[in-house]
Amino acid sequence: MQDRFEFGHVARVPAPQDNVAIATRRLEAGTVVTDGDGEFHLPHTILEGHRFVREPVAAGTRLTSWGLPFGIASRALGPGEYVCNAKILSALAARDIDFELPAAANFTDTVEIYRLDEASFTPGRQVDPADSGATFDGFRRPGGRGVGTRNFVVVLATTSRTNGFVRRVAEKAAAPAGVDGVVAVTHTEGGGTGRPNNLDHLLRVLAGFMVHPNVGAVLAADEGTGAYTNDDVRRFMEHRNYPLDHVPHAFFRIERGHDEEVARASALIDAWLPEVAGARRTPEPAGALRLALQCGGSDAFSGVSGNALAGWVAKEVIRHGGSANLAETDELIGAEPYVLENVRDAATARRFLEKIESFKRYAANHGTTAEGNPSGGNNFRGLYNIALKSLGAARKKDPEVRLDYVIDYGQPMRPPGYYFMDSPGNDLESIAGQVAAGSNLILFITGNGSITNFPFVPTLKFVTTTGRFELLAQEMDVNAGRYNDGMEMNALGAETFELALDIASGQRSKGELAGHAQVSVWRDWPRTGTEGLDAVRRRPVPNGRPITVRDAASFDLEFDGVPTGSGFASDQVALVMPTSLCSGQVARLIAEDLDANPPPWSDVSRFVALVHTEGCGSNNAAELFLDTLAGHLAHRCVRHAVLLEHGCEQTHNDAVRRHLTARGLVPDRFGWASVQMDGGIASVRAKVARQLESMAADRASRTPAGRSADADSDVVRPRTCGPGSARVGPTSPPPSQTAPETARFRGGAGRTTIGADQLRLSLVSDGPLPDSTGKAFGRLAIGLVASGATVVVPNGAGLVDNQGFCTAVFPGGTVPDASLAFGHPASEDGFHIMETQSANPAETFTGLGGTGVDLMLCHIGRNPLQGHPMLPLVQVTADPMVAERYGSDLDRVLAPEWGTPECVTALVTLVADVASCRYRPKLWARGVTEFQLARGRLGLSM
Repeated sequence: MQDRFEFGHVARVPAPQDNVAIATRRLEAGTVVTDGDGEFHLPHTILEGHRFVREPVAAGTRLTSWGLPFGIASRALGPGEYVCNAKILSALAARDIDFELPAAANFTDTVEIYRLDEASFTPGRQVDPADSGATFDGFRRPGGRGVGTRNFVVVLATTSRTNGFVRRVAEKAAAPAGVDGVVAVTHTEGGGTGRPNNLDHLLRVLAGFMVHPNVGAVLAADEGTGAYTNDDVRRFMEHRNYPLDHVPHAFFRIERGHDEEVARASALIDAWLPEVAGARRTPEPAGALRLALQCGGSDAFSGVSGNALAGWVAKEVIRHGGSANLAETDELIGAEPYVLENVRDAATARRFLEKIESFKRYAANHGTTAEGNPSGGNNFRGLYNIALKSLGAARKKDPEVRLDYVIDYGQPMRPPGYYFMDSPGNDLESIAGQVAAGSNLILFITGNGSITNFPFVPTLKFVTTTGRFELLAQEMDVNAGRYNDGMEMNALGAETFELALDIASGQRSKGELAGHAQVSVWRDWPRTGTEGLDAVRRRPVPNGRPITVRDAASFDLEFDGVPTGSGFASDQVALVMPTSLCSGQVARLIAEDLDANPPPWSDVSRFVALVHTEGCGSNNAAELFLDTLAGHLAHRCVRHAVLLEHGCEQTHNDAVRRHLTARGLVPDRFGWASVQMDGGIASVRAKVARQLESMAADRASRTPAGRSADADSDVVRPRTCGPGSARVGPTSPPPSQTAPETARFRGGAGRTTIGADQLRLSLVSDGPLPDSTGKAFGRLAIGLVASGATVVVPNGAGLVDNQGFCTAVFPGGTVPDASLAFGHPASEDGFHIMETQSANPAETFTGLGGTGVDLMLCHIGRNPLQGHPMLPLVQVTADPMVAERYGSDLDRVLAPEWGTPECVTALVTLVADVASCRYRPKLWARGVTEFQLARGRLGLSM
């Protein structure tokens, strides 16, 4: 029997003149829809949020939502037909769906060019002031810093090179009553060399964070190296009159060993805490609110319910004399007529359009278009193209509200009013700019159920449909779907405005209660023009074959390895791998909990999450990310792995499955989970634990009694091998010792003594490297290759630029081209050079992890580095000054009087001890690690 529904019960039309409708539930093929006096049937199944034709449409006619066009009918369309472009058919085909799709697209995308008619321009009018003054309890800050909704101490990484340091400082702090917390703010930027293209953005963001009204005190940490330093931040703030003198602060430079500097920074924070705790909330006008209006994981109902509700609340804040900040430039392309219906003056309208055009050029410089923004999750939930996404996103500006100001990314909001801030569509990167601009409350609208939060500004999450709210009730604050269900917008808006005042007054949001947050700043982009674009696209792909090196005598090197199905590994871990930035913090919570409280079924030494900032909100970077992810999943040290999607990203679980299959991996080897579709954080945590337990049980059931030297080796339970665990072991030997202390570090049962032919090692150098030390590293490399080992060296600055290394390794001394792509496994033993994507060591180490190396040995010529979370980073130096300053963090000092044989012997011994888990590198053992994915030569934020 056919289903039969009244139109109003199964569909919505954003504007009366629209010729297509949005399905409010899944409608099966054959369903009959009655509409007024007529009826029509649906020839195809239509998903919730997807569109179907409401009235006959002639070929060439514009298809509209909210009265504005998003496509052109490619043929005549009848009522009930599934509205679909080529992209949505491709996106649905990539999913595990259970119904037949239309055979072909029936419309093409359109984004109409908007032209400002200045001759007939009429200045807009702002909403009338409120009759009565609403208030909230906030922290009034001196120096014009505004009113805080929270009271935090922030430990800020000036560049990404100090991320691990600020985390350690924040972890050691104990916030007293009256202080909301001591939080680390980390990011991906500034870890390379040379002036980045996004430097102005970075300086504005760092400056804005430091004087933000939610910050009671701030410590900004740098190393004096990287693309910029604290000196640059200080000068920037002084020249632009940021009220830095009105917040307790320190520009902190790391100049000695890690523990010593953590203690020094902690002492500064402890001295501030009484003053910060003394701040008191006082009644403040609602006009002191500065809202960040943000959307993520959008769906077809975002513009109908969630964004419209946020726009209503923003209107009320502006009526009370406050401010609101609309952002995400690429997500307003196609919505220009709506945004500029009500604008302060022609100059503001021109500036808005200039930002749109500038973003289009930014995309074109990298060989793409800004119209490519919608993610796979957006597509799946009914946003077919950028026009539809933009038309809905623009509803965060209520029609009655006037656009007052257009500002750059992170530029401070000064007078009250409604702002547009230039930013990418990447949610987290956009939010960072809004917070730096002064936003003290974030309204985050989500259709799929995005769960992200910011560390020191509360996030109020609106979900667009009742069904999705019920699925994720523990993560969402507001069910905007009640508007779809019949609740009046004025009633829903008034209720939400009161909730916003309560949250601003100190009531914890769902995200704050969940205890996770993250920051991403608008990432650097590699190109500023189109010249040479074709040459970048035509770059040859490394062939994967090992490179010929000089002959050498083999080493008598043995280490204790763990047998696996594909050889021997130095360790066995369980990996919780987030498929995007938005599931990263949940993956971290899961892995940290399992690692701190190892369950009885555990057969690994560690539980690891590789938290990152990719997988969504970028373009031209997905393949590089997926290749690196696949390399880590294929790593011999990964005994079990679960892939954790957020649910609305570009690289969702289905996309990852296809990529793994194409790379020769079997997806069924791994577990799969979804933060959104599995019902939120608590549910997915339990699911991941169950999957890992099932994998361990399955492995144990396939192990014959007494068998240990195969793929089902004995458990590796003693937890002494990984970074940041409770048992760090004795203090590592002073640099003067010629051999590391090794007696107390065993990685567990089931180990077998094996030779160098099972070793995979990366050799790296950062900073100045004496030719004599480069020669020793070269002799180590060719000796290991002669012994059957695999050695991987990154290209770019470092060893391959050192004459001593190159002369020792390469016949003729000439450096060959890279043999491995970034993050690709080395499928053949021997010597390899991995192609790097930047000068950032954290990105390089992440790529090396994907090649399959067991550990990394790095010569330090400047500051010690952050290691890889999954794989040990061993740090040595031949520089007496580096040794004197950072000796407590280094694993070996190569004495000046040693010749090449002595250096090589010391390094061979050290490598064997680390590979055997007899010795853990010092900084790595303290958890000073970072996992940062590269975006390549054409990757950019969108």
